[in-house]
Amino acid sequence: MKIRRRTLLTALAATPVLSTVTAAATATVTATPVAAAEQASNTALYANPAWTEGTDWGRRSRRHLVDDQSGTGRAPFLRSTVIAPHGGGIEGGTSELCLAIAGYHPADLAPTPVAGPVHDFWMFEGLMSGGNGALHVTSTHCDDTIARSLCAGSLNVLSLHGCTPEQAGLEAGAKAVLIGGLNPTFRQYLLEEFTAAGIRAVTASGEEEIAGISPDNICNRTLLGMGAQLEITTALRASMFASGKNTVADRATNLLPSFWTFVAAARKAIDRVEAGQTVL
Repeated sequence: MKIRRRTLLTALAATPVLSTVTAAATATVTATPVAAAEQASNTALYANPAWTEGTDWGRRSRRHLVDDQSGTGRAPFLRSTVIAPHGGGIEGGTSELCLAIAGYHPADLAPTPVAGPVHDFWMFEGLMSGGNGALHVTSTHCDDTIARSLCAGSLNVLSLHGCTPEQAGLEAGAKAVLIGGLNPTFRQYLLEEFTAAGIRAVTASGEEEIAGISPDNICNRTLLGMGAQLEITTALRASMFASGKNTVADRATNLLPSFWTFVAAARKAIDRVEAGQTVL
């Protein structure tokens, strides 16, 4: 029987899915505030006095400048945005993947070793030493202003998430990525590119939290009204980082080749879907 994400995250609020983590920007270990239940929205979370931005949670984003004043030429329109609504210690590894798929090295934001364009990105991150699951806001309730505006101005959104094999309906220890969202072409390209790269890819089905099929899901709040969502199992995410270095502080500088294989496959799928989109 499948275990709902909300149920599991509530049960694991005191134990991060991947590992114990430290705050990215400081060596100080912060106490884990007590939360009665998952937050109803980002707005509610930001207003909750139990947590402090920059200490317990943080946000990062980049919107690339479009400056088109020539009158005779055209500046490129960035078609895609990559997001990680549950980054940092909430669904470990998704922050690093978000940055790399957007075209930036997670350690220093230098260009990635994987060739290609850059994309806009946004992420919400849990920075506590434990209990980051209490910061989880479902994708249908993500109402962060920057996230909403970036997605609303993009043709494509790729939303990155972490799940357990049990949540995905897979066998224990499975290394796989589940592909959801309302854009069938984008889903197909992702399925093909991950499979070609030797990564087990499965079409997501079932409840909204895994399949990403609600129009209210942040991945589908695009100019086209549809996007794509990746649910990456715990074991697959863990395999992308050096043993013993799977923490908020260490992940970005301890990336294994499998990390870049995943990134390259996702970027190829974005390239393919963009190639079929004419911007007038």
